Amino acid sequence: MSPLLVFGVIAGYFALLLLISYLTSLKSDSLTFYTGNRESPWFLVAFGMVGASLSGVTFISVPGEVGNTNWAYLQFVMGNMVGYALIALVLIPLFYKLNLISIYEYLKSRFGQKTYLSGATIFLISQTIGASFRLFLAATVLQIAFFDAFGIPFYASVFTTMVLIWLYTYKSGIKTIVWTDTLQTAFLLLAVMITIIVIGNQLGKSGGEILSIIGESDLSKIFVWEGNTSQNFFKMFAGGVFITIAMNGLDQNVMQKNLTCRNKGEAQKNIFWFAISFFLSNLLFLALGILLYHYAGVNGLALPEATDELFPTLALNHFGTLAGVVFLLGITAAAFSSADSALTALTTSFCIDIVNLPAKNNINQDQTRRWIHIGFTFLVFLTIVVFNEVNDRSVVSAVFKAAGFTYGPLLGLFAFGLTNNLNIRDRWVPYICLLSPALSFVIDWNAASWFNGFQFGFEILLVNAAITYLGLLIVSKNTRSAHQ
Repeated sequence: MSPLLVFGVIAGYFALLLLISYLTSLKSDSLTFYTGNRESPWFLVAFGMVGASLSGVTFISVPGEVGNTNWAYLQFVMGNMVGYALIALVLIPLFYKLNLISIYEYLKSRFGQKTYLSGATIFLISQTIGASFRLFLAATVLQIAFFDAFGIPFYASVFTTMVLIWLYTYKSGIKTIVWTDTLQTAFLLLAVMITIIVIGNQLGKSGGEILSIIGESDLSKIFVWEGNTSQNFFKMFAGGVFITIAMNGLDQNVMQKNLTCRNKGEAQKNIFWFAISFFLSNLLFLALGILLYHYAGVNGLALPEATDELFPTLALNHFGTLAGVVFLLGITAAAFSSADSALTALTTSFCIDIVNLPAKNNINQDQTRRWIHIGFTFLVFLTIVVFNEVNDRSVVSAVFKAAGFTYGPLLGLFAFGLTNNLNIRDRWVPYICLLSPALSFVIDWNAASWFNGFQFGFEILLVNAAITYLGLLIVSKNTRSAHQ
């Protein structure tokens, strides 16, 4: 593809984001950045969250992973559905009842200041690494597709991307994100659907024949019942449930959008419709995966060593200009949607949980928040540059996985608070939150030798949360908390 065409696609997309930013910044106040004035239409939030949840990792990795594990990933998504139902029925009513801006304020009212700061700090670290990893993957594709042609170094292209994201989010934050997420979701799904149509046309297949290829493929196998594999149904389903609760229900990045809805009922409706849309979107990505492998097989194309490279390679080199353009729109949307809401959530959590900015009437609220926003923009940029300097995808993936361990303490903290009335010795909580992921990492590393070949998958999060819960039980007091 022509680099100038790629530039035009990216520039046009960014112009749309700036227009949305301008329109949503009208009639904004100092709290709009955090809450969107709680005026977001629930259906808009639901649709927009699909794109933010899919991210560049899903866009690139899920279709390619079909070649390794078939449709086993769908077992995990089934667990996600149960997790979203629990979020809607348990967490949404709690957060709306307490009228929270940051969900970690619950930990302060339930346990104390150190627990509150521990929860917020865990989120800040996890989200910084997670957002950086997701944007790193997307930025790598954009670098190959466009920036390398002009000799622009990776750090310069990432810096430009981060500046662009800051420009359209710094005024109205989450209010802008709700609308830009909708645009990004549309482009993500459009990219997949047009790619499927292009594959069908190039293979000379009708819609019914495409469905037959997908349904009859050996790669469409979903359920795995063997005991020790990481794709075992029970392990993936349970992991899907609790990872959804931890990384969506207890994640400020995701919940901040839900809390912009007008009331609890609309927020719950948003979650249920989002869950259905999310399930169908993953089906679409998995179907695309089968078609990519089928297309490569029919045309005798060599498969790339890394499955993550399958979709980009075919889209940019074999499917023609239209498919290449929509792929670039999709990956650009994934890159922006991964980072913009993360930066907004990081800024919100730091302003509310660490600085308590709304209570400081003696300083310029907007100016201080913007400097914090700039700080996190630069921090994510530095993290991505470090990932690139490491230049080892397996090392970077390991760092991302390690960040995932830190959601265990959050799950343990909220589970403990919601399932009993015990009070705890607040000063010990930071040590428990450090110890539980460390022990979980050791258990995961040695699982095969310790447990007769057993391998942990996503369910290691439950072990992590259980250790946290046990630690809180040990440091609990005999007196009972007066508040829940």
